[in-house]
Amino acid sequence: MKIAPQDTCSVLVTVASMEYETLSFDTKEQQMSCRVKVNMGWSDFSLMWTKKTSYAEAIMLPADKIWTPGLALDNAIDATSKPYTDDVVVTSFGSVSHAVILLIAVSCDIKLFTYPFVSGQCLVAINGWKNGDCGIVLFYPRTVTTSGGTLSGEWMTENVEIAKEDDMENRKYLLVTLSINPFSAVVTLILPSALIMLADLVSFSLPIQGGERNNLKVTLMLSLTMFILILNDRLPSGGECTPLLHYHFCFCLVNLVLSMVTSLVLTHLLTSDSFMASTCLKRIRRQNAQLDQNEADAGMKKQSSGSAKASLQKIVNFLENVEQKEQVANSKEAFVNYLDKFCFCFFCFLTSFTLSLLLLSQEQTCAKLKRYISGIMSLIP
Repeated sequence: MKIAPQDTCSVLVTVASMEYETLSFDTKEQQMSCRVKVNMGWSDFSLMWTKKTSYAEAIMLPADKIWTPGLALDNAIDATSKPYTDDVVVTSFGSVSHAVILLIAVSCDIKLFTYPFVSGQCLVAINGWKNGDCGIVLFYPRTVTTSGGTLSGEWMTENVEIAKEDDMENRKYLLVTLSINPFSAVVTLILPSALIMLADLVSFSLPIQGGERNNLKVTLMLSLTMFILILNDRLPSGGECTPLLHYHFCFCLVNLVLSMVTSLVLTHLLTSDSFMASTCLKRIRRQNAQLDQNEADAGMKKQSSGSAKASLQKIVNFLENVEQKEQVANSKEAFVNYLDKFCFCFFCFLTSFTLSLLLLSQEQTCAKLKRYISGIMSLIP
């Protein structure tokens, strides 16, 4: 009873129905785990009987006591096959009905360049063993039913159909079409990065003195680094088609570092006289030298004359020196504020330009986003 039917070297197995369910999808490793229930039947004339033997039209036999066809999973990374029930149904004509559960893990090649607006296909090849003209020949059903819902994490199962290989006869596979629900990635990655860049632009409204702006920029850079770690845990970092989000976060990090360095330089220009990098600041240095000369002249006048007129002149010179120093400080502050406004405009333009390129480079992103928003709005009463 454990021997395959020996009428010919080929056994014809008819798959009455197939029930498919996506269990999980690992985006970083691009591996899909699925569950397939296969209801199949075949004829084994060695199991026939007549009414002389028994009037029963069908009986149940233990599945491990008779021969059952083994299925070949051509592209499976890992596969487990187990019977759906411990018994099989055998009719008096030798027809055997049996169901098996297949737990399959396959590798998929899905382009993640426009993640999270991505869709792709995975192949699950389920065939019978074959060696030349001998083996198990499977006859697939016309359609495949899905169970367990269409959502598996952030991935959705859109369609499952049976396809045939062009270069091989009687070799078919399940073509599983998957797409991503972009809500999770938008909320956890894209939206936080956009808000961090917006907060960096708003930080230019803080005063340069005191260090509040610099502390905020350092905090924003550390926050973005945390989201980059989340991105690396979720998406593959190599391959032929690197996700565009990697380039986006790389730009955001470079932009934040440049913004922080610019803020530190402006703070140094405002609080220190040692770094004079422009004609305006050189003029300030000359004014300071002139003030020192005036103070020296005032001191000499004090030594030469002790009259009341000399004392009054000293007071006048002191007030003039204070006024000139205030003018120098105001000139320095005005120059730094001008540089600060220029840097703010530059980073606004750079951020807007790069985000525009990010949106334009994604094919069908806007259309998919509009359809997704329309689907959400249709659910709102």
